[in-house]
Amino acid sequence: MEEDRKQFLCGVVEGFYGRPWSMDQRKVLFQWMQSWGLNTYLYGPKDDLKHRLLWREVYSPEEESQLRTLIVEAQSRGLRFVYALSPGQDIVFSSSCDLTLLKRKLRQVSDLGCQAFAILFDDIDHSMCQADSEAFTSFAHAQVTVTNEIYRFLGEPPVFLFCPTEYCGSLCSPSVSKSPYLQTVGEDLLPNITVIWTGSKVISRKLSVDCLAEVESVLQRPPLIWDNLHANDYDSRRLFLGPFKGREPQLRSHLRGLLLNPNCEFEANYIPLHTLGSWHRAGKEELKDEECEYCPDRALSAALHDWMEELNQPLQAGRQSSRTDQRSSVPTSRCKTPDRPDCSSTFRGSAAVAKLPVFPLNSSSPPSSPTKGEREPREGEKRRPNQPSQANHQPPGSRPGVPAGGGRGQRAQGRGLCGGKGLLSESQVRLLVGLYYLPHEHGPSAQKLLQDLTWLKSNCHVVGINSKKAPPQKVDEWRGRASRFLSLCEDIAQLHCSVVGGANRAVLYDLYPYVWDLRNTALVAKAFICWLDGRVLSDSSTLGSWRNCFHWCGKTTGADVLGVESEPWVFKGGVSGEVQMLLPIGSSSELFTHPPPLFPTSRLYNIRPYHSKDKVELYRMVRQLHLRTQGVQESSAAHPDIIGDRCLGPCLALCPEYSFILEDELGVCGCVLGILDVRSFAKRCQASWIPAMRDKYPPKGNVTHPNTQDLIQLMEEDQGEYPDSLLYHFPSQLRLDALPELVDISVSRTLLTALLTALKANGSQGVFCEVQPTDRQRLEFLTKLGFLEILRGEARSREGVVLGRLL
Repeated sequence: MEEDRKQFLCGVVEGFYGRPWSMDQRKVLFQWMQSWGLNTYLYGPKDDLKHRLLWREVYSPEEESQLRTLIVEAQSRGLRFVYALSPGQDIVFSSSCDLTLLKRKLRQVSDLGCQAFAILFDDIDHSMCQADSEAFTSFAHAQVTVTNEIYRFLGEPPVFLFCPTEYCGSLCSPSVSKSPYLQTVGEDLLPNITVIWTGSKVISRKLSVDCLAEVESVLQRPPLIWDNLHANDYDSRRLFLGPFKGREPQLRSHLRGLLLNPNCEFEANYIPLHTLGSWHRAGKEELKDEECEYCPDRALSAALHDWMEELNQPLQAGRQSSRTDQRSSVPTSRCKTPDRPDCSSTFRGSAAVAKLPVFPLNSSSPPSSPTKGEREPREGEKRRPNQPSQANHQPPGSRPGVPAGGGRGQRAQGRGLCGGKGLLSESQVRLLVGLYYLPHEHGPSAQKLLQDLTWLKSNCHVVGINSKKAPPQKVDEWRGRASRFLSLCEDIAQLHCSVVGGANRAVLYDLYPYVWDLRNTALVAKAFICWLDGRVLSDSSTLGSWRNCFHWCGKTTGADVLGVESEPWVFKGGVSGEVQMLLPIGSSSELFTHPPPLFPTSRLYNIRPYHSKDKVELYRMVRQLHLRTQGVQESSAAHPDIIGDRCLGPCLALCPEYSFILEDELGVCGCVLGILDVRSFAKRCQASWIPAMRDKYPPKGNVTHPNTQDLIQLMEEDQGEYPDSLLYHFPSQLRLDALPELVDISVSRTLLTALLTALKANGSQGVFCEVQPTDRQRLEFLTKLGFLEILRGEARSREGVVLGRLL
């Protein structure tokens, strides 16, 4: 018994908001913990209804059986199972009935074989009801009184934890040393009850001996650290794969233990827990040999080496042992809405963000590419065998990211075909870890990505439209750095492809929303950097300048906002959010945050500025779309371009700099065309484009094919007048076309976002799209692509439906 009280508790807290881990995942966790020398598991998932919201209710016989199995499994691995209960939201401390129910619940768990317990009073209101105010001198007094009685009732177990409401330095009033609440806890809580602490912050960047000595003095006992370093339930776009860091092994002498509250996604916790084990062993070995001291970088390398074998195992989603959905030990519930005030993150002052829905964690893992509904090659197209990814090397003097063009049968330049199940390489895993490192620190790959993007944005004037006076060496420097940035973006796309196409579906389930989100953000950033070269307006432009549009962009970066003293949730989004904020429309979060497709595809996509060699393929694509949606027959073999000339021709001829291409391994599969200033564009169109079309399609012997004649008339009508009230707020216009067989329709939203970024960069304040109300098929198609969610604020102009968006 005394030995149990002296053991340093080191292990894992399952204490986050969101879907609790499955029984199979917990069994794997216990195997990991045993292998890595960890000794304690605390059960306290916030979305176990009977842990927090319905704490008074006892477990059903089925739930009892599952909980008993979990306790026995932990003990068989040499682990201490700590059962935690959170009654603080609605307990009446002075109520004998509530106290009886609390005892009944804990006695039930004790009878299942549990020998260690925790009572948690985190993230609750400090106020007391009238009955409690009359019975107790303070909130702390009420909590301590109930905790002491429960501790005695359970026979004074060797491990009994108490989480105070003031559980970190930033929540103490007025300070740690002068907090009446902590003073009461320290003086009145029975001495063998351990107090939980998170450090100076809810998510502490570092834990220092001085700070721990201060709280140890007030509490009159060494605390146990509930470490939120890798917790991610406060931000649906962040994941933390970096090593355990910022906690020196010498802290052990000031602590009762340290439990890590890790990522919600089970598979994301291999490196955090592996390196925690290294930290724990280094503290135990008490050797002065430098090789035995804990080094986060060495621990990360060792964890990566071991994780590689795990990553490429053919595991089912959720670590399921059978095709039958394994239920967790208790019923679960999810936060109904993001940022619910009453659903705050574990040991946090911020609200939880609901995780993005992916595919169901049930009988079968998600299909790999190709999936049901994926487009097969059309006539004349052939699938190419898998090829390794290649850097997008450009010919000397050419713009970065501009391909040679070509049809859908050709493989996009610089990109490999990604299909089937492959292996994640160690370099890809290092890239992944570097992109999703730690809450207060980016890894090397994320730092490089953000630094290069910031520099390229700040120096884009050297490659602007009127940059002829820029020194050649400055231009070469910009393009060289742009090439490296584009290569990193391609590596991110390839990483997404490898994760989706890999054999380990358990890893795919947990990592997919994050790599998919970053892939899409990187696609926009990559397209934007390609577009800047020779297209961004100079200071002399009357419509806008790169200085004006970038004046605010990127100022509020994660690093600037966070600093050393801020909590990580001050700036949400992680590396994806910071890349987003460096773009001209970065403040429009809804453009970047939307649910991933239900079934992922390992197909590689690319977004880039239009090149003149793309025209033939674009014309072919819109002709096929027109025939499919309008049911119109080809006007004439002699006039194959007439559909393209009407739909795309004016933009491609007069303002090609605002055209972007979406392509996959088979070639072009979508495009978006923009007009910066509709008024000036209409004048240019009437002056040059319409006469050119009359010359291109002259009547033969005063006889013109009726379809051709109708379309030429429509071309003229397309350039009609728009009301000043519309153009005042929405001076720009766009058109989106994409093949409806796209497996991941989210890339069409990303394509649209790339154009909006370019329009905003050159001074546009709003954009609109016109769709004829009779064109129901196109409206349905655009709705499917999420187009109507991005362009909102309906208005009427002539007979068309105008959908606009302020930028």
